[in-house]
Amino acid sequence: MERDKKSVWRSAIETGLIMGVVLLYLGVIGMFAAFQEREVIYEVVTLGQILIFFPALIGGWMAARRAQKSGAAPVIVMASALVAGAVTAVPTLIMLFINANIENVRDVLVNVNRDWVDMVTFDNRADLLTGTLALLGVLIVSAGVGGVLTLLPKKLRGALMFAGALVLLIGMFGETVRQILQQLVPRETLDTIYRRTSLRLTPAIILFVLGFVGSYFWEVRRNAVTRSYNAMPAPQRTVVQRIGLLIFLVALLALPWIVGRALSDIIVTVGIYVMMGLGLNIAIGLAGLLDLGYVTNYAVGAYVAAVLTSTGALGLTGGQMSFWVVIPIALIAAMITGFILALPILKMRGDYLAIATLGFGEIIGTLAISDWLRPVIGGAQGVLFIPKPNFFGTELVNPEQLYYIVLAACIVTLFVSIRLNNSRIGRTWMAVREDEDVAAAMGIDTARAKLLAFTVSAATGGVAGAIFAAKVGTVFPNSFTVFVSINVLSLIILGGMGSNPGIVLGAIALVGMPELLREFSEFRWLIYGALLIIMMLNRPEGLIPSKVRQRELAAENPPEPAPATSGVTQPAAGD
Repeated sequence: MERDKKSVWRSAIETGLIMGVVLLYLGVIGMFAAFQEREVIYEVVTLGQILIFFPALIGGWMAARRAQKSGAAPVIVMASALVAGAVTAVPTLIMLFINANIENVRDVLVNVNRDWVDMVTFDNRADLLTGTLALLGVLIVSAGVGGVLTLLPKKLRGALMFAGALVLLIGMFGETVRQILQQLVPRETLDTIYRRTSLRLTPAIILFVLGFVGSYFWEVRRNAVTRSYNAMPAPQRTVVQRIGLLIFLVALLALPWIVGRALSDIIVTVGIYVMMGLGLNIAIGLAGLLDLGYVTNYAVGAYVAAVLTSTGALGLTGGQMSFWVVIPIALIAAMITGFILALPILKMRGDYLAIATLGFGEIIGTLAISDWLRPVIGGAQGVLFIPKPNFFGTELVNPEQLYYIVLAACIVTLFVSIRLNNSRIGRTWMAVREDEDVAAAMGIDTARAKLLAFTVSAATGGVAGAIFAAKVGTVFPNSFTVFVSINVLSLIILGGMGSNPGIVLGAIALVGMPELLREFSEFRWLIYGALLIIMMLNRPEGLIPSKVRQRELAAENPPEPAPATSGVTQPAAGD
């Protein structure tokens, strides 16, 4: 028991130190000062202040959860959270002492300046003792809030966290939310919700209450709703599913006109990556072929569409060929490219296959920029003057219009992917992925299966490239670097290997999130990287993994057996 108590306190101190280093790091890189003027709730709290509270709150939560799992009493749980909050302040307090007693600290840490001191001492720069006590008190209280959350009933805790996160996100992304609301409500109503991009206090309270009530009601009624749905006869369940699908399709069709032009442009880019992810998933997720040269198919589709539709000097038809005729040509060209590039690597596996396909990606980039192909595809100057698609006399110029092309292409790609997944060839690919030697011993022509996987997966890359060319209006070699392949592979891993819904969610997280974080200027990649690490730590199998992948991970990481009893049976006398 004494050992358990020691481990609780040790864990609280370690957690506090980690969160303290995070707190100090956020300050010395300038995030506090950069976000101090960014009000989440108008005249109540800024994003800079939230960055001060948040590490202590998370540290208190983590320390309390660990103490709770060890079977500690509620008093010990709360005490561990408070200890973590106090320790969180230590690194920043040390830096305050160094800054006050050593000159020229700012020569090394340029952001440890008066603004930083004012923020961490809550405007008590002249009286550092009062400021340090204020910081210590605020962090202990924040950690205590995290400890209280762990002691609340699960449903109540979940509702409070959902409501708080909802207000925080809508306040943080005020600029984006305001763009959406401009399409839906009058300006006078919008001004009562936001002051510029800051959420006003009254709407924030209303939003918190609505979020809390809605989340709590769902937590209470979720099991009952699930039981009612499962108790329905099959025909009624089918009707409910179709109604839900119809509502979802209507929402998809109305989406660009709800979110506005800027967000529609982001959605179009996400859709292009969804298509490439679904295509690459055939090679990687189904057949287990690590293809790092998928950008090759993307580039071929884009350049084929560019040279066939451009109205400039490089246009082969003078702009007379329709975008709709070019799409199948780009698809076939990409499939032929995938077929040709797959021929020399059919006998390769694993890392060797990845390196070979990576080489193909580099080759296509070099060819695109070379003088050898400059008369055909423009070299470094690229192909210009690519017209927008024309649909029954209407030129699809705006992102809201291009969205429907991408949506239709994604739906078709998703349908084909699902059909392949459940087909005989899909099962053949999965057999090759699991063990190529065993698949060959069972009579499967592995070379043919791999060749088909590379060829079919290349098709959607070609279509995506053609749509990209029409969207941008110009095609340059620097759009087809190896990082495109890495991004597509990453979204498959992040979403869940072999999972079609996971690919969609992975594309939103990996491609859409950085665009939404643009309003956080130079810190957006830091925030983005931290969010990715958190997601991968909590969901190593992916956001929405396939059932096959879940079973594979469960087999690789079986649960630890229960510890055996230490008692030893003594032999009876005379044995």
